[in-house]
Amino acid sequence: MQRIYEPENLMEGELLQSMLASEGVEAHLAGRDLLGGAGELPVFGLLGLTVPNDQAQYARELIAAYNAALPMPFEEPENFAGVLVC
Repeated sequence: MQRIYEPENLMEGELLQSMLASEGVEAHLAGRDLLGGAGELPVFGLLGLTVPNDQAQYARELIAAYNAALPMPFEEPENFAGVLVC
């Protein structure tokens, strides 16, 4: 197993784990059980996505493509009527 990515938070980690699973990559989110002790543990480096050695390169490529993706033009509204945007 190789640690290929450190997500910023649990939500990102679970999202990427699900995305990798949908592409046939068996990923494990290491450190998820340590988040409850965040008051006594270092904040960074707790979470890490690990995958089998033979799937590591493919998983890195999928994550890089995910991080480089931009929203589709129709997914963002033209204006935010009734919403205060700060």
